Amino acid sequence: MADGGGARNYSCKTASETLKWIHAIIDFLKPYRFFLDAHVVNFFKDRLWEAVDKEWMDCLRKEPADKLLQIPSGVVQDHWPASLKQFVLTLRSLSLPRDQADLQEAFPGLRVAPLNSVLAQGMNQKKKHEIQALAGVIDSIARRVGSHKIVDVGSGQGYLAQVLSFEHELSVIAIDASSHHGSITDARAKRIEKYYAAKKCFCIPKTVTCRVLSPAMLKDISSSLRQVDEMENPTIFRDNTDSKPLAGDLASECPYSSKADDKSTMVLAGLHACGDLSVTMLRTFMECDEVKAVISIGCCYNLLSEEGIKEGDCQFGFPVSRGAKSANLQLGKNARDLACQSAERWRGLGEAAGLHNFELHTFRAAFQMVLFQCYPEIITRSPAIGRQGKAFRRQHHRRILECNADMAQTFSQNCCSTYAKDALLNEHSSYPKSANKEANSADRYSMFVKFCKSGLGRLGLCVPQDIEFSRLWEEAEEFSGLVGPYWTLRAALGPVLETILLLDRLLFLQEQGNVLIQTVLLPIFDPVLSPRNVALIAEKF
Repeated sequence: MADGGGARNYSCKTASETLKWIHAIIDFLKPYRFFLDAHVVNFFKDRLWEAVDKEWMDCLRKEPADKLLQIPSGVVQDHWPASLKQFVLTLRSLSLPRDQADLQEAFPGLRVAPLNSVLAQGMNQKKKHEIQALAGVIDSIARRVGSHKIVDVGSGQGYLAQVLSFEHELSVIAIDASSHHGSITDARAKRIEKYYAAKKCFCIPKTVTCRVLSPAMLKDISSSLRQVDEMENPTIFRDNTDSKPLAGDLASECPYSSKADDKSTMVLAGLHACGDLSVTMLRTFMECDEVKAVISIGCCYNLLSEEGIKEGDCQFGFPVSRGAKSANLQLGKNARDLACQSAERWRGLGEAAGLHNFELHTFRAAFQMVLFQCYPEIITRSPAIGRQGKAFRRQHHRRILECNADMAQTFSQNCCSTYAKDALLNEHSSYPKSANKEANSADRYSMFVKFCKSGLGRLGLCVPQDIEFSRLWEEAEEFSGLVGPYWTLRAALGPVLETILLLDRLLFLQEQGNVLIQTVLLPIFDPVLSPRNVALIAEKF
């Protein structure tokens, strides 16, 4: 086995290096356009496996699921064809590193403290990890650029804004398009305020409900609320250049208030700001002199507007750099959706979970043939049938428990030897493998029928009387062993697609020759907990 996590051949310290990296990715992707344009739901209908090197598919269909799920992370097996190994390892070398950076080394003096139970209320493990790390990074950058004002763009329920306000004593404007989120943010802030009542220097986050459509709009919102803050909190925002703060004065206790430019500068921050919103933040950073830094962790690349795809006179979310535009780079929604996937999480799945994942994709692709045969007009609308996977996972879990109970009973009744125990465990250790292939096939067919009936119901469609589920399943099952190999090969393109999206944004900033900017792409989260973990950080000098 070889792991592709070694040294990479590309750098993005300068605009020319970043552009070289982008061109390398574009050149590599050209022969694999069929992967980018494909949708796995059409696997059987369009016979998608036929576009892939037959030697690759013949090899990978024999691999256990846990080995297949390591492919997107750049792991190859020694016995694979040389061309397949080169494909996987080249993808790895073209992708940004994803292991979490040493934040203390990247930001000397970084303050990252565990969140108390009051601030962490409502957060899951992923959110706590993200907020804790990002709040510390924002605090460090705000100190470095001498700014006290943070604009949290796409603030959601206000978790980040409240940690920055109450724990790091920053003044925060929380902007989100959802009024419901704004109400939750305000309600949480009032509860938290009671806990922090003894503190002398904090401002409750100001919430704004609006859909940010342009840099000018974001700038106007931020500037107007900054002026309100100056009037409401003059001791925090006053200019202290000509006088030293008095002992016991609020200004002497607030770590930012001695900066001459506190009242006029801002830092933009966005934790997983969706689609074009992350790009709008970058444009605002460039167009607004008051914005001294931006920290952006993007997500929902599938929601980006793309030049050449979305009509209308607007600023597109991709590509944004002159270099990427000149390369005529176009991805499409399927490819941008693929960039949102999580290689690190798949790598940790076991054999049973991997097989179950592939089986769900098999059922969905076979269901597409049902729609194509009975309701072809529905196919053109790209139907979404919801997350049926949860229900099937619960069924799968119950079957594992039943299987384990049967094994335990067999052990107690027969007092079988260690060898016999191992044999029985191996027989039942993975799903859907079984010693009785006919029984297993019948079981899968039964689950497929349930999947189809549920899917039709979710779409508001009746089950046709003349539908031959058995014939369609028979056609699909013959090639179902190829779903896993195809899905993982396509998923392996995800990290490099996210890389080119992020490099395009980085290059956009590097191309701004009229402003002295320091930029970096840095993975600040654990990628297993938070797959979208790369922050684009830029500061003006």
